[in-house]
Amino acid sequence: MTAVQLNAQILRDMAEIADSEPLMKQLGRYLRKLVAKKEDQTLVTKEEFFRRVDEAREQIRRGEGIRMLPDESLEDFLKRVG
Repeated sequence: MTAVQLNAQILRDMAEIADSEPLMKQLGRYLRKLVAKKEDQTLVTKEEFFRRVDEAREQIRRGEGIRMLPDESLEDFLKRVG
């Protein structure tokens, strides 16, 4: 389905529910959630966050961690590891 076809389908579907206030409110809430997801791609679930923390701990345990050097600025550190 092309973007034009998808837009047309969305508009047809919206026309079907336009006369129902409860459905329009539900659509509005859902659209706000979608926009928020698009705007902040850094959001992760609680489970994903803790999985990443556990993975990082395991990497550090294996000696694979990267440390800042003494007197190294954060900017320099990020350039070095980036």
